[in-house]
This record gives sequence, structure tokens and C-alpha cells, in this order.
Amino acid sequence: MAVWDSARPRSQEPYSHPWLADVLFALDGRLQRRYAVFEYTGNPVCIFRVDIACSPERLALRDGTRLQRGERIARLHFWNEHVPPVPQDGATIAWARQMQHAIAISLQELACYLKSHPDLADIGAICADVPSGTQTQCDQLARIMARFGFEAIVHPERLPMAERLHRFGENVLISLIVFAQNASTLRRDTLRRVRVPIYLSRRTLDGKFGHVGRAGLGAG
Repeated sequence: MAVWDSARPRSQEPYSHPWLADVLFALDGRLQRRYAVFEYTGNPVCIFRVDIACSPERLALRDGTRLQRGERIARLHFWNEHVPPVPQDGATIAWARQMQHAIAISLQELACYLKSHPDLADIGAICADVPSGTQTQCDQLARIMARFGFEAIVHPERLPMAERLHRFGENVLISLIVFAQNASTLRRDTLRRVRVPIYLSRRTLDGKFGHVGRAGLGAG
């Protein structure tokens, strides 16, 4: 994932700073166009957008899928105008269940989209670079996404300065969006977020989510 924690959420609750939110949403739209990120479904429950990228390295996934460097992959980005907003008092069980439902629907829609586009038949895996805070949060995120077939691929990071600056810029944007939407949920570690690379093989996507027909995709 290069993941942009952005876009206008569907919550009807007022933002903490509406004027700042408008500025950030406009910036987000420009970034989406620059990086060729697109919406693969009109389902309002879907919380992901996607772009088609190339694998930066050779990888072997648990189900036997092998990715070659340069092989095309689908890369997920949050579509936050559809992401259920975190309640003012923090995450709840109801919110977590809503998020899990949204992830499942999003992956079902992605499986349908890829299946209906023969020009994407070579896509061998879906990936995401999820921003996270502490190592404990990284581990929790990896366990949550494993329920959907994702696996975390963690390597010691030796990032060039340009990539470090890029990630810092992303963290600033994330922090500003959180502040604009719900200032009470902004944490001190937001600017120090790390990335958790997670991968889902195309085989697993189709096996877990490809059997659901479009008529079976929920909208709520």
C-alpha cells in the first residue's frame, strides 16, 4: 500500500476543522490522479482504491505464489470517504465489526473487478503498505489482516533519503487529516508511523472472495 489515509469520509458528524479538511481533500484528489489511483467499484461499502504497480522485489508467499521483481501487482489505497469513522471515544467492537465487513466487501469487489478484466490476468498478488505506529500495533494489524488472507512481509528497512522524506510527508498528511476530521484521536506517534507491507496472493483472493457473485455483495 502506498496508502493515502485521505479522502472525504461519509460520516455526517461535523469535522473538527472543516476548512482544513476541504483543503486536504483537494490535495488528496491531486495526489490520487498523479499516482493513477482509481476506484474499481461504485459500492459505497468499499474502502479501497487501487493502482497497478510493479513488485519491487522477489517474494515467496505462503500458498506457493512466487512474485518476480517487476511483476505487476495491484496496490491498495484507503478510500476514506467510505471508511467508517472512528467514534469520538475511540474504536469500539461495533466499529471493528463494521470495518471487517467493509474489508470483506472491498476484497469481494476487487476479485470481481480483476476477473472481469482479462488485461489484468497477470496480476499475481495484491499488496498494501499500511501506516502503523508502534511494533505492538504492527503485530496487531498483521494478525487482523491475516484473517483475510494477507501476510506481512517485514524486512529490515534500509531506506534511501528520498524515500524517508516521502514517508515523512505522508505521515504529515495523515496527521493533518486526522486533526481535521477528529482532533481528539490524533496521537503523538502519528509522525513516526512505520509501514507494514502486507500481501495477498491472487490465488487466495479468488479462493476466499471470488466465489461471491455481484448480487451477493452487500451495500450495508
